[in-house]
Amino acid sequence: MAFKMTRPTRKTVAPASSAVADTAHEGDIVGALGTIKQHDHGARRSFWQRLRTFLVIMGPGLVVMVGDNDAGGVQTYAQAGQQHGTGLMWTLLLLVPVLYVNQEMVVRLGAVARVGHAKLIFQRFGKFWGAFSVADLFLLNTLTIITEFIGVTYALRYFGIPDYLSVPAAAVLLFTVVAGGSFRRWERFLFVLIAANLVLVPLAIMVGPDLGRIGGGFLPQLPGGLNSDLLLLVVSIVGTTVAPWQLFFQQSNVVDKRITPRWMRYSKADLWAGIVIVVLGAVAIMAVTAFGLAGTGAAGNWGDNSNAGTVASALASSPHAGHVVGALFAVLLLDASLIGANAVGLATTYTLGDVFKKRHSLHWKISQAPGFFIGYGVVLAVSAGVVLIPGFNAGLITQGVQILAGVLLPSATVFLVLLCNDKAVLGPWVNTVRQNIAAGIIVWALVLLSLAMTASTLFPKGSAWFPDGISSAQWVAFFTVGAGVGALGGLAVLLASRVKARKEAAATARRLGGLDPEQVEDIDEDAQDALSRTERQALLRADRDTWQTPALDTLPRPVFSPLRKAGMLALRGYLAIAVVLVVITIVQMATGG
Repeated sequence: MAFKMTRPTRKTVAPASSAVADTAHEGDIVGALGTIKQHDHGARRSFWQRLRTFLVIMGPGLVVMVGDNDAGGVQTYAQAGQQHGTGLMWTLLLLVPVLYVNQEMVVRLGAVARVGHAKLIFQRFGKFWGAFSVADLFLLNTLTIITEFIGVTYALRYFGIPDYLSVPAAAVLLFTVVAGGSFRRWERFLFVLIAANLVLVPLAIMVGPDLGRIGGGFLPQLPGGLNSDLLLLVVSIVGTTVAPWQLFFQQSNVVDKRITPRWMRYSKADLWAGIVIVVLGAVAIMAVTAFGLAGTGAAGNWGDNSNAGTVASALASSPHAGHVVGALFAVLLLDASLIGANAVGLATTYTLGDVFKKRHSLHWKISQAPGFFIGYGVVLAVSAGVVLIPGFNAGLITQGVQILAGVLLPSATVFLVLLCNDKAVLGPWVNTVRQNIAAGIIVWALVLLSLAMTASTLFPKGSAWFPDGISSAQWVAFFTVGAGVGALGGLAVLLASRVKARKEAAATARRLGGLDPEQVEDIDEDAQDALSRTERQALLRADRDTWQTPALDTLPRPVFSPLRKAGMLALRGYLAIAVVLVVITIVQMATGG
């Protein structure tokens, strides 16, 4: 049976009993720049009406993307620029579709299901798989928030402020903003921090960038050849640009802002605005270190003791930059650290609310949702306390977190794709064939990167099988074979889905009195032909705008086939091994082994 759009009908509208779990998630959309009433169905005909609506909806996509350029992001992009100049800028363009495909799916899940990502996983796949996904998130989020406070220390040390003052002050500020009991006040504070990212403009200009070299950086290249060190840096760029916490944060924030399917296109525009800003920001940071440190002893010499703080100092002493550039870089690092800590901390506590079925909204006050705010405070306090431990090796933790995020992302993306193909949850909003193909390519590419990182750890230079390390030619062969396996696997999945569709058509034909399956398709096509394209689109739009997920406990759980269950278990087992190997890599880097 061919893949095609069936005629939408009003019968698919979800029942009044919705999946919304927290009463604070229903009501007017209250944004930093205005309010949209809950039952506003007015048409936005003029440009200014649409712009005002966009400014109210804007927020979840912008915050999650700018939060992506956090302390770990600043350090990773700075490392890429210092070590390889503009040679790795092309990786950022490849990540644009990854960012959009992943985050667009959670926008749909949030607006339609009206519950957080963790709740959907637990409800649809059970406690076993839910515990795995949440355990990954909590481990990675805690380590990530630690790196945000590390960024605070690096930034404020530049101005002579000691850690025992800077870290507690940052933690108190972050808690105060969240615990104010006002979604609008929180979002306005984040918008102020996002606006502070404009410091990148004078930063990039002051180092005298060569636009020709920047343009050349977007052409695929492998500075120094494809070796294990370069591969680890690429995995780090992937991990800092596309992180699992983003999925959980944006879905929950869309829910908390009360965005419904009617406003989907504005929410997607918000996501695109954030993606443009995050990519331009990453390019600017690479350019600052590439041109600001060119010709100095720091260029091409990122060592074990290098970090975002040493970058600020190196820029200050560089003849191509100077003290103002060093100070602006430190300000950028502080700003990025605060945005990142806020967003990642909220991703964690939103998830805790989902798991333990407690109130979890920025609309509540502390007295109304104590668990939500206490959880957020504990996460900040623990992370800040770890950073203040004497002898703490901050640089290795920061790099290790980015690698770990890249390794764990395939698992998070698999659950995301499964949820977006769950018709009981998304109804007419389920993935299209094109979206599934794009998501499949992304998942397999992430798996290949994760496998490559694992191989580089198992077979380092000096190992029995690869005394000289894995060569560039061997890496090329690995990725070529991997791409071929992925293509064959995708073809097999496509054929299997078509066979399944044919079986469903045959079953429908038998229920209709022994019709031929082709006749069932003809009936479907005749129903579509009876309407014009404009009429079909209008029906589909009306259906999608009003459809919401029913109460989750009324839906039958999807059943995993034996093959899918085996694949999921294999992925989990592999990722558990990969996490151990990341830890081994960090220990080796710390000990010089």
